[in-house]
Amino acid sequence: MRRDTAARRSAWGLVGYCQTFVPIEQPIPDSVTFWLQQWQAGSEEALAQLTHLVYRDLRRLAQKFLGDEDAGHTLQATALVHELYLRLGSVQEIDWKGRGQFIAVSARMMRRILIDHARKRRAAKREAVPAFGFVSGAAPWDPDVLDVDRALSKLAEQFPRHAQVVELRFFGGLDAPEIARIMDLSLRTVERDWQFSKAWLQNELSGF
Repeated sequence: MRRDTAARRSAWGLVGYCQTFVPIEQPIPDSVTFWLQQWQAGSEEALAQLTHLVYRDLRRLAQKFLGDEDAGHTLQATALVHELYLRLGSVQEIDWKGRGQFIAVSARMMRRILIDHARKRRAAKREAVPAFGFVSGAAPWDPDVLDVDRALSKLAEQFPRHAQVVELRFFGGLDAPEIARIMDLSLRTVERDWQFSKAWLQNELSGF
């Protein structure tokens, strides 16, 4: 009897000892997720630290939106990132989960920045967006940026999930597994939505 009692105490003691070493999931300091949560909590330095960590991703996004990776357009990409930085305060209180979500939100905001600029300049000049080679082997074309915005808005009205996949994949630069994780979808669903959206948008934009 005493042996059984002692054995049980030893077992519970071992469990308690092991539990002290069970890792608690917390964002790693200096990771994007860590600084996003610090920023949400009101840290003044967090946004600067966050921007430093994702600056290359943001510049890549800007270059994708501007449709030109030529060094001569670096200042334009930098200016777009700078304007994004000035607007990020409006999304500080989002319940941030990680890098993918931040890139997706940044992509959506960059799109809105370009739409705003295009509307201001449309009276004097029509603006072009990146060549949309949505269908493999198809010749790229340069639709007006406002036409693209209208097409994406129309897609969002009819197929909101598909439109979000397009934003994350084409504008956000995320791959299918990242999108699946962010949207809580299967990889097959994301790939199917992407293929459908490419064909839908090409058909829609060809009418402009």
